[in-house]
Amino acid sequence: MTGEQVYVSHAPGNLELVQDLFSTVKNFPFGVHIALEEIESGRSRKRLEGRLANSDLVVAVLTEDAAGNTWINQEVGYAVAKGIPVLPVRDDGVSCRGFISDVEGVTIDRGDLSVTIFNLLCRLRSELAPLGALSVPNWYIRFPCTIPDCDQPVTLELEQGQTKLWKLHDHGKHLTASCAVCESTYYFDPATIGFTGRKDGVAAQSSRSRS
Repeated sequence: MTGEQVYVSHAPGNLELVQDLFSTVKNFPFGVHIALEEIESGRSRKRLEGRLANSDLVVAVLTEDAAGNTWINQEVGYAVAKGIPVLPVRDDGVSCRGFISDVEGVTIDRGDLSVTIFNLLCRLRSELAPLGALSVPNWYIRFPCTIPDCDQPVTLELEQGQTKLWKLHDHGKHLTASCAVCESTYYFDPATIGFTGRKDGVAAQSSRSRS
C-alpha cells in the first residue's frame, strides 16, 4: 500500500468538512488530492483531469450543499467512464444518484466525525488493499520524531483489522509507536489514527537534563 492516488470531489462549501475527514487519512503513504485545495494551489479545473485520470479511487462527498453541483457530477461521470471506482461519502438523507446510485457508501455522522473517519478508513483499506476477507492489509504511517535534535523516523504499523481497532477505541485504548533512538512513545486513537500524545523516553529525558 504505497503510491496509490485518491481524488476527493466536493462542493466548495464543504472544504472544511472534507479537510476534517481526511486530516489523518493524509498521513498514510498514498496521495490524497482534495479538489479545492488543488485549485487554491494554482491548478486549474482543466488540469485536475490529470489527477482524476491517475486516481485509483474517487471519493465523492455528497451533502445538501453539493446537490446538483456540476463539477461533482462531471468528475463522478469521468471516473465511471474511465473505470475508476467511486466511493460516495454522504450526509444522512442525501441519496446517491445516477452512476453511483447502487454503490454502498459511507454516511457522515455530523455528531461524531470519528465514526465517519473510522468507516472511511474501513472502505479505503478495502478499496486500496483488497487482500481478501481473512487477510489484514498492512497499513502504516511514518513521521519524524519530534524530540529536539532527534528527528529519527518513527513508524506506526497497523496490523489490526478495523473491527479490532474499533474495539480498542471503544475501550479507551491507544495504539503506540516508539522512536528507536530516544525511546519516546507516541500515542494514537485506534479509530481515526489521530495523534493523541507523546511520552518522552529515558534517552530524551537524559539529553534534556544535560542541556
